[in-house]
This record gives sequence, C-alpha cells and structure tokens, in this order.
Amino acid sequence: MPIHLSFVRSGLAALVGCILGCADSTSTVPPGAGGAPDSLVGNPAPEFHTTPIVGPKATIALGGLRGEVVLLDFWGTFCEPCKKSFPKLEELNRRYKASGLHVIGISEDEEDDKGKIPAFAESYGARFPLAWDANKAIAKLYNPETMPSSFLIDRRGLVRFVHVGFHDGEELALEQEIKDLLKP
Repeated sequence: MPIHLSFVRSGLAALVGCILGCADSTSTVPPGAGGAPDSLVGNPAPEFHTTPIVGPKATIALGGLRGEVVLLDFWGTFCEPCKKSFPKLEELNRRYKASGLHVIGISEDEEDDKGKIPAFAESYGARFPLAWDANKAIAKLYNPETMPSSFLIDRRGLVRFVHVGFHDGEELALEQEIKDLLKP
C-alpha cells in the first residue's frame, strides 16, 4: 500500500508535537490579530461533527450550537498543562452551562491512547463532552499550535478568541471573555 505524502506530513506534525510537548505558556489572541490558528479569529468557526466518547453520546454538530457560546478545547492525555486546565474548564462549564456555554474537548491522542480518555476525564473532573479526533480531521480545520489550544466561538458561530497553552490564572481571562460573549 503506498504512503501518501499528506499522511506522512500529518504523522510528522504529530511526532514533532509530541517531541515538543505541551505549551506551558499561554497567549490570548484578540480579534483581528492574524496568524496560524488565530487567523480564524473574526471568521466563521469551521464546521465539524463528532460523537463524544465521554459524556452524552449524541453527535455534536457545531452548526447545531448556533445561538450558544462554544469553548472548543484541543487537548491530549499526554499533556501536563491539560491536567491543570481540565478542572478549570469544568468549573467554567458548571458555572455557565445554564447561561448557554458549551465546552467541548477534542482529544488529539493517537489511536493507541484513546482508551485513556475516560480515565483522564474521571481523574481531572471533566463532565463536558470529550471526543477523540480520529485522523486529526477536526485539528486540520482549526490548526491548534499545541496542546491545549482553546477556541472561543460566539453565538453567531464566529471564532472570537484563541488561547494557546495554559498556565494558572488563564481561566480568569477566559471567564471574562465567556461572560462578555454570553451577554444578550
């Protein structure tokens, strides 16, 4: 069976990402700043469909969440900063879900590690839906620089903020952005 160049490139990207590890530093990208994943800021969030392996098993379609605020978080069980961010994300989920926030975690683990996702969710208190990104299809749409990377999507379906990496206190800025986007 021939190996396609795109498969080799995506495999290389995953390998480099694993070698480099996860980002402990964070940057918040304001609207209009431009760049790799932040080039999405101010633009419609790419549509995707996924079925969570943790949480409700109903298929999630991003377009079906119009009118709600979505926090889309790319993460991995191998990621140390993700272990710090998950309890914070769950707190935001708990606090703002009734107001219209949907937190969705997209695991970038390799297929051999996808079985670790439920235990990770249990260990770090995630009650929001977690899906595994088979073939990295969703990541190809959003191009997260590292794990974790979060995309905050407004009620109209526009990417408003991108957070690359995570450090303690990051959730304060994220919470303020969420509160602003949830305002009527």
